[in-house]
Amino acid sequence: MIRRRELIGLLGSAVVGCPLAVRAQQPEPRRRVGILVPGAADDPRYQAWVAQFQQALAAEGWSIGHNVQIDTRFATDDSAEIRRHAADLLALGPDVILAHGASTVRPLLLATRSVPIVFPIVADPVAAGFVNSLAKPGGNVTGFMTAEYGVAGKWLELLKEIVPTVTRTAVFRDPAIITGASQFAAIQAVSQFVKVDVSPVNVREASEIEREIADFARSSGGGLIITSGPGPQHHRELIIALSRQYKLPAVYPERFYVAAGGLVSYGVDYLDQYRRAAGYVARILRGEKPADLPVQAPTKYELVINLKTAKALGLEVPAMLLARADEVIE
Repeated sequence: MIRRRELIGLLGSAVVGCPLAVRAQQPEPRRRVGILVPGAADDPRYQAWVAQFQQALAAEGWSIGHNVQIDTRFATDDSAEIRRHAADLLALGPDVILAHGASTVRPLLLATRSVPIVFPIVADPVAAGFVNSLAKPGGNVTGFMTAEYGVAGKWLELLKEIVPTVTRTAVFRDPAIITGASQFAAIQAVSQFVKVDVSPVNVREASEIEREIADFARSSGGGLIITSGPGPQHHRELIIALSRQYKLPAVYPERFYVAAGGLVSYGVDYLDQYRRAAGYVARILRGEKPADLPVQAPTKYELVINLKTAKALGLEVPAMLLARADEVIE
């Protein structure tokens, strides 16, 4: 039989221990991840990339609604909107922010030097001043770069392979970023070996693009190369339409140009970049620092060909090139 004094002692222990047990059963607080992209909410590219990131993050053990909350902001490519959404995300107190491209990383860095930032896409983070070096970023930013300038030379080789009669090429580039100039240098280095004259064309206003392409198309043997950057992307529909109008074969740096009617693209697989970025975000959520995570170069590229466009231009794509393609759009 339990004595009265022992019973009181047991009850007292239960009262004291109960809150501890309740606290032990409390779920861990959710971590918070922000996503800032310079695109519209209905842009299928960004939808696919963000979905890929979320899937890869879940595979790392971070489940939305369970142990992580994700706040996504589609800021379009308007600089004022990007700054506004950057401030909005930072006000939420995120543990880490995924930021696509220099246009989103730069305003975030102006606002914080403490919140970790991971970029899945930045051309040259050292030249942009985002990191001290690729091996040792040194601050609150790290991620995955896209600028392998030597790849630009392959664009000219591709153009020559599809259209052996090409003797001159206009290279459209964004004068506001260093990437365009560096890619043109790589193209120029290859031009002497494939015997094609190359000339740079700065992409600014639509009227300038129309005039430049019309002038260029007056002589035969011409082709176009579109370098990476927001300038060419902003005018992609116009460039694609003009290339078809003037029967100019064109090589692009990203798949979405070809999906929109461009001839061929060779460039970084952005889905893979977002997948790898999720791994860095997961590591930061577990306690690692961006300063200690080296910036990584792209490891996966994709070749995409639009056969419908090739037929419209009167071109027959070599069978060997089709066999190498990662995707053929018919």
